[in-house]
Amino acid sequence: MPNALASASPLASDLYSKLKAALVPLGGFREEVKKTSIHLARNSAFLGVHPRKEHLLVTIKSDRATKSRRIVKAEQVSANRWHLEVKIAAPSEIDNEFLGWARHAYELCGEKVPTKER
Repeated sequence: MPNALASASPLASDLYSKLKAALVPLGGFREEVKKTSIHLARNSAFLGVHPRKEHLLVTIKSDRATKSRRIVKAEQVSANRWHLEVKIAAPSEIDNEFLGWARHAYELCGEKVPTKER
């Protein structure tokens, strides 16, 4: 079965490698390679990476709405969760602003979900 990495363009593959390298200082995470995307996860996915021909479409988990002209779509998926979509077309776009959003998502996905007492 083809997966997102096997079918990615050379440009998307290169951008993905640079993205992963830029995220290393955040700490440990795992790659969950799907058919059309790659999830980068701690306890849950903090980034969803969708390789395209000329860019990566990155979905970032957030706990709040975020305004920036770089965010091509923001969707509230639950009371306290947002998905922010950002296009990455060049290594220079993996900058401090983007890495700040990624760091916040990484921290959110490291929190333990409280369990209900019985």
